[in-house]
Amino acid sequence: MPAVYLLTGISAAGKSTVAEALAHRFPRGVHVRGDAFRRWIVRGRVDMAPGADGEAVDQLRLRYRLLAGACDAYWAAGFTVVAQDVVLGPHLAETAALITARPLHVIVLDPDPEVVARRESARAKSAYAEHTIGALAAVLRTETPRIGHWLDTSRLSVTRTVEEVLRVTGS
Repeated sequence: MPAVYLLTGISAAGKSTVAEALAHRFPRGVHVRGDAFRRWIVRGRVDMAPGADGEAVDQLRLRYRLLAGACDAYWAAGFTVVAQDVVLGPHLAETAALITARPLHVIVLDPDPEVVARRESARAKSAYAEHTIGALAAVLRTETPRIGHWLDTSRLSVTRTVEEVLRVTGS
């Protein structure tokens, strides 16, 4: 039976890698990258920054609506969907509510910020131009509702993380 997995966490928590590996575990699997919807705006894009409001938040919510719509459309076509994006604070509950497909499994990857810093330093791209790891980790841990399954993936390989996601969701 198709399902939707919504993976979130701070930048460099392992979302993209885990989502791709998880999607490959299903006979009909799709990996939806929420950040793609942001990148598709070629003029007029306003990126999120600390203290952002107005247009930046409107575009962030648009991105989450598009992500939810893609999840529902692929699910309706019989695919198991693994969607991943940085969805923090009250946006997590809002985004989960936008996805109508069921079952919906919310997965929060929450490795130690020091582990995230090591992962970030090993990446070719930098996700922390505007935000700091500590600030995003604080938003995740203090402002994000404790919905779904929260996994400390600090010591888990990608394969082990995927196995843990499947275990906690009964998949």
